[in-house]
Amino acid sequence: MKKWPLSTISAVADVFDGPHATPKTIDHGAIFLGIDSLDHGRLNLSSTRHVTNEDFKKWTKRVKPEAGDIVFSYETRLGEVAIIPEGLVCCLGRRMALIRTDRSVLNEKFFLYYFMSPQFQEQIRKNTINGATVDRIPLKEFPSFKLELPPLDEQHTIASILGSLDDKIDLNRRTNETLEAMARALFRDWFVDFGPTRAKMAGEAPYLAPELWELFPERLDDEGKPEEWETSTFDHCITILTGGTPKTSVPSYWNGNIPWFSVVDAPTESDVYVLDTTKKITQDGLNNSAASILPENTVIISARGTVGKLALTSGDMTMNQSCYGIRGSNGYGQYFILQALKNILNELKNNTHGSVFDTITRQTFSTISTTLPSLRLAQHYESMVSKYFERILVNCQESRTLSGLRDLLLPQLMSGEISIRDAEKMVEDAA
Repeated sequence: MKKWPLSTISAVADVFDGPHATPKTIDHGAIFLGIDSLDHGRLNLSSTRHVTNEDFKKWTKRVKPEAGDIVFSYETRLGEVAIIPEGLVCCLGRRMALIRTDRSVLNEKFFLYYFMSPQFQEQIRKNTINGATVDRIPLKEFPSFKLELPPLDEQHTIASILGSLDDKIDLNRRTNETLEAMARALFRDWFVDFGPTRAKMAGEAPYLAPELWELFPERLDDEGKPEEWETSTFDHCITILTGGTPKTSVPSYWNGNIPWFSVVDAPTESDVYVLDTTKKITQDGLNNSAASILPENTVIISARGTVGKLALTSGDMTMNQSCYGIRGSNGYGQYFILQALKNILNELKNNTHGSVFDTITRQTFSTISTTLPSLRLAQHYESMVSKYFERILVNCQESRTLSGLRDLLLPQLMSGEISIRDAEKMVEDAA
């Protein structure tokens, strides 16, 4: 096993901390990076806050993030880190710090992966101060943290090997975003905006295959929906399944091989599918609780506390009682139901109840009206978008495999336990 020369962060990088307050946020403008944006080495900007130009100038007086800078949290979510990509205009949020490497001796992407390695995470753990409300690492001591430093050319190669896996994972994520957006746009055109019917009324040329075009009504009725389409409560087209939690005091109910979904397992909107869960239960746990098996492609919606997170099951799994499983009924398919739920999600959230937690109840679904097309049309939609979701699932499964390989290689490359040539061969074989 190779031993690289030891150094300290202060010898090869500068460390800056962010502001100690939170500015007023707005809907558009420069991004205010919060610790919730840190996501396994990358920034997740799916839910961001923004600041005014005036506040941006104020909050970047200490340091203005640049491409290649490493950002991390020194209070809560310790150990999470990300790299600033090209073109991002942002300022650091509270409890965030920034590392700017001396690139003549330390490759910034190598350091990103080094930060994520077990040996560096162990340093963070050993220097963590456990507080009554939050855990933290003293930022003034962070520059003295140790790191092993291979030659710069080897840093580049290691970063390239691990980065190639992350790049493929990111490509899969962006592809999934496109596929999910295509399915959503088609649903909206057909079943929300009634595009084909409106085009017929306007005398426009057909933009669908003739056999499909003729399934759309010629005009809208007095309610503003296509003629002969039904207005119904949402519960008319679904079957609602409930979950449960085995007793946590009974060890034999837990750590089995049956995935048990809770809201922490919800995937990103574009990835759609939940492949695995943080906790698993045994057959005994299943038999001795209200939990039940959800079939593949069941839509899960979180219904209590964090309301409205959606997922599709990638295989048989169960869930806790804070979620509902939604199955299409009366002939309506799962992809149609998923998009229909997305379409009424804000209304569902607005109709929640509860004095302590916002809660969607079974009755909530009966308070929401929806427009249901003919079954033939809904089934055409199901058939058309099924290939999108099949591809999304394949991409998610591939990304999971690549992520596992990255996590396997990361500590071995950082410790010199595996040669660069062997690591390159493993990545090549995976590709």
